[in-house]
Amino acid sequence: ASIAEEVNEKTENIGARRLQTILEKLLEDISFEAPDRKNGALSIDAKYVEDKLKDIVKDEDLSRYIL
Repeated sequence: ASIAEEVNEKTENIGARRLQTILEKLLEDISFEAPDRKNGALSIDAKYVEDKLKDIVKDEDLSRYIL
């Protein structure tokens, strides 16, 4: 949520729509690989979130394309 807020501050503020898009970006690999996982448990920590979303926050031009 804080990443969505930061991107909203840097670009056009579109509120919860941006949060939804950022969550989709965060979970896209997990969703794609889910059928192949043998273990049902999955932990997402702060480092995973930072690694997946760091480019969106840093690159203002890229942030504009994240709805």
